[in-house]
Amino acid sequence: MAEEAAIIARVLASPLDVDAAAWNALLAQQSHPTPFLRHEYLAALHESGSATPRTGWTPRFMTLWEGGSLVAACPLYLKSHSYGEYVFDWAWASAYEQHRVPYYPKAVVAVPFTPVPGTRLLARDEATRALLLQAVRQWCEQEGVSSVHMLFASGDDVQTSAEQGLMLRHTVQFHWKNVAPTLGTGMSSLPQAGEGSPASPGRGALAALGRPGGGESVAPTLGTGVSSLPPEGALAALGRPGGGSNHFTDFDHFLASLSQDKRKKIRQERRRVAEAGVSFRWSRGADISAADWDFLYRCYERTYLEHGNPPYLTRDFFARMAAHLPEAWLLFVAERNGQPIATSLIAINSILSGGEGQKTPNLVAYGRYWGALERVDCLHFEACYYQPLQWCIAHGVQRFEGGAQGEHKMARALLPVQATSAHWLAHPAFADAVERFLAREGAGVESYLQDLQARSPFKTMA
Repeated sequence: MAEEAAIIARVLASPLDVDAAAWNALLAQQSHPTPFLRHEYLAALHESGSATPRTGWTPRFMTLWEGGSLVAACPLYLKSHSYGEYVFDWAWASAYEQHRVPYYPKAVVAVPFTPVPGTRLLARDEATRALLLQAVRQWCEQEGVSSVHMLFASGDDVQTSAEQGLMLRHTVQFHWKNVAPTLGTGMSSLPQAGEGSPASPGRGALAALGRPGGGESVAPTLGTGVSSLPPEGALAALGRPGGGSNHFTDFDHFLASLSQDKRKKIRQERRRVAEAGVSFRWSRGADISAADWDFLYRCYERTYLEHGNPPYLTRDFFARMAAHLPEAWLLFVAERNGQPIATSLIAINSILSGGEGQKTPNLVAYGRYWGALERVDCLHFEACYYQPLQWCIAHGVQRFEGGAQGEHKMARALLPVQATSAHWLAHPAFADAVERFLAREGAGVESYLQDLQARSPFKTMA
């Protein structure tokens, strides 16, 4: 760390070796914090046995210290495989193997099992962020690690990575914004402000993202915690409701912004669930009972096993979330004849966004897990899209991130946004080959995004 003689780098073998208050305070200063980088979340992954050396996630958290103060840090894991990352590099690993060059262990700067964009390099300022990334690369070179992969990075992280020559890879996610469209196309621009990469999408490679089952998460409506489908009454007029704000006033107002065929399809799908006798209830934070957490895990585990995979997370992980980070969770249970038949979970961003010392509320919902014990037509759509959007509108949530995969999400008004990862490969020949691959595939990403933008689910506004 010649650039800053007073700053010392320390590599820690466990997230538990980092003071929780210092880590969370540093996270709160970042431009794009999420609940998934809170110390409680990372510690729960470790202590529950979900992300440990036994499961192929060996923590080597990089930290920078100035005296006794933590000035920069990032979650760093050595990986013996590529599972649980959602930016797929299996072809790269195969190429290494074919040439008898070891690809594993590799290093990832990421949140295990969590394809949610956000800050990865926690730092007090831009200069320290650059030092942190340099320290990661230097340590990996010294340890003979093949590569570094920073997954689902924030714009600040991507800019630092680009300045240090890392290769950028772009892919597509689908997010909903609580904004009545006012532009001619009804489509938001890419990337969304504060979330995308400053780099050109031409240097990306489209990688399929997601988790088994393709399920994300859900939410219900107001007041008592018991949700119901909206009435078939007149749709709310488009415009800027509520004193100049153009947030949706209710679900009907949201539906009114969609094209006729999309609006009709959503109403039909919601009606099928209601006619099947299914209702939803929701609970949040400390109000989520142990029995409901148990039912969630039963559904979550079943979803993975149905797709031939063991679940990534243990029941103990969710117990630790209930005990140490309850405010981040919202649970929804679908019931029929008084019995639970499906459930889903979303996270709520309870951290205020920092940036130049200013704090502004930025309520965001993140689709996470869902599962069902019975088959009901359109239940997945109701649980994973319509209930959460209705809840978000009612509770002033600004954005719902539906997670990875699925063009079908566009029919539910989740629009495409760009997600970015950054990569460094130690082997010069492989680095050149990957860079050429990313350049070739970048044109496909750009074309794909343009095609998606031309298929807006919203009305064309005059």
